[in-house]
Amino acid sequence: MKKISVIGAGNVGATAVYYAAEKNLAEIVMVDVVPGLPQAKALDFLHASPLRRYNVKIHGSNDYADIRDSDVVILTAGIPRKPGMDRMDLLKTNVAIAKAAAQAMSEYCPNAVVVVVSNPLDIISMVVLRETGFALKKVVGMAGVLDATRFRYFIAEALGVWPSDVSAMVLGGHGDTMVPLRRYTSVGGFPLSELLDEQAIETLVQRTRVGGAEIVSHLKSGSAFYAPGASAAKMAEAIIKDEKRLIPASAYLRGEYGYQDIFLGVPVILGANGVEKIISLDLDEQEKKELDASAQAVVEGVRSLETFYRPG
Repeated sequence: MKKISVIGAGNVGATAVYYAAEKNLAEIVMVDVVPGLPQAKALDFLHASPLRRYNVKIHGSNDYADIRDSDVVILTAGIPRKPGMDRMDLLKTNVAIAKAAAQAMSEYCPNAVVVVVSNPLDIISMVVLRETGFALKKVVGMAGVLDATRFRYFIAEALGVWPSDVSAMVLGGHGDTMVPLRRYTSVGGFPLSELLDEQAIETLVQRTRVGGAEIVSHLKSGSAFYAPGASAAKMAEAIIKDEKRLIPASAYLRGEYGYQDIFLGVPVILGANGVEKIISLDLDEQEKKELDASAQAVVEGVRSLETFYRPG
């Protein structure tokens, strides 16, 4: 059986495990530094298996060695920003966590495809790539799937239609600089512009950009985990099953869309080998301008990373 390892047994990681188990995708290992946490959650998932009709091995561990021979690793480990912590403090902490995890991946599962969920996603993806030494296609960030599914839901809600009938494409970094592409979004094959006016579409675009913040504002403490966990599990499924899914994801660019040596959300074909192809879309002037702004935000993040991070 195939093997998926999830590093980080918090809400996002545990939710990804749950969705992956429900699909009977693979043996699953949860790894976390908190003693007893992944073991407890793994056992709880197993108790639910007779009711939910899944039958996969789920193991909790505090030892990175247990990710050995994984086909997919989902990295969710990291901390949220706390009171009194500035962005650089957060970046330094999460980079250190990602660095240790990536070094373990390199040692124990050198053939794995890594799905990065930890934030800041595009920057953490860069750290994982450098620390593992994996092929560029083997490290991919999860953001576009999440942003697109939010956009799809908001459109479905506005139109009163089944959410799965909505197809959407969202490019760029994860946050308020993301670029939901109106021209590449449709409902049942009909262009979105045929069903909603421009003002209504713009309202949905803006709500998508702050979709995560909207959840945080309700929670007060913490952030979204059901949709992020489902998005990570969906990407793992595409890899495990070699589905060749065309999805938006953060991939390492070497000239595509005019950007060099950064991770950025673009359309990709995702399969057993990871990012098997980057799809080039013909963007209009406004779309390219918005994507340039999003890419610039990532470039600035990389510059912040370079002030303190050294590989190895």
